[in-house]
Amino acid sequence: MLDTAIEAARAAGQLIMEKYRQPIEVQAKGFRDLVTDVDVAAQEAIVSTIAARFPSHAILAEEGLGGLDQLGEYTWIVDPLDGTTNYAFRLPIFSVSIGLAYQGEPVLGVVYDPTRAHLFYAEAGGGAFLNGASLHVAEREKLIGTLVAFDWARGQALREKLLQVLHRVAPQVGTVRALGSAALAPCYVAAGWLDAYFHPRLSPWDAAAASVIVREAGGQATDFRGQPWALATPHLLAASSALHAKMLALIGEAMALL
Repeated sequence: MLDTAIEAARAAGQLIMEKYRQPIEVQAKGFRDLVTDVDVAAQEAIVSTIAARFPSHAILAEEGLGGLDQLGEYTWIVDPLDGTTNYAFRLPIFSVSIGLAYQGEPVLGVVYDPTRAHLFYAEAGGGAFLNGASLHVAEREKLIGTLVAFDWARGQALREKLLQVLHRVAPQVGTVRALGSAALAPCYVAAGWLDAYFHPRLSPWDAAAASVIVREAGGQATDFRGQPWALATPHLLAASSALHAKMLALIGEAMALL
């Protein structure tokens, strides 16, 4: 299954990069929510690879395939191009995300950044890796020395709330970044490049793969209440184990004020 996920991610990544410097079709599928012809083509490439190997498995994919009410014993969770807005603007921070859930629990994850040939992957109980090298989260313990990332929600009201959260969080940490790929940023936590990442509103395909990678790298992937992240969870805090409780307290304080 891991080999299949890696093969599918690389194939989608190759297609994405072939189209990267060419004209693409961009459409709005919702408020601040873009889709391109590349998203659709990459999803078709991934789904066809998985379906050929595991025809009995369910598939939940961003571009209109499956749903949380249609999970199987094994369910693949696919984001063919995470960071579509970045891609549409030619900002080279985007990824392919392929997760696998067993009885609703994420157990395998592959996130591929085709611009840097970064292949992050993990299986439950088997550790996390980047291009074959073992990953482990950072061990920094003081918030003031940390590098923290987040991403914007699309809705206007939630953005206003997020600004208040940032007002609470930003003075307590070293610095803050917004990357634009909810699948890729948690992998940077797993690699120790970021200390924490949070997102106030995401979908299953945004974090299914990355949550496994973070946990297998020794970190925590939870909701804003500290419960383990699950497919139906609308928000994510991915952080090193050394800082998770502190980040959770900061975000919790901020959310309590909203």
